[in-house]
Amino acid sequence: MNHDIFEGKWKQMRGQVKIWWAKLTDDDLDRIAGKSDQLIGLLQEKYGYTREHAEAEFNRWLKEVRPPSTRS
Repeated sequence: MNHDIFEGKWKQMRGQVKIWWAKLTDDDLDRIAGKSDQLIGLLQEKYGYTREHAEAEFNRWLKEVRPPSTRS
């Protein structure tokens, strides 16, 4: 899944994001609004990740999770 699909499926994937990164609040997720660069920045802020680590975590998450509508 690429970043455009992530943004388009944001409402469906919010819960999965919150489960994966429990430090993120509903307010945080509202502010992100499906923008992957904002999620990466928030991961840096909340978890103390470097930019590279946050991007790697986000990409690892993208590979492991699929939007509910694409699961078989």
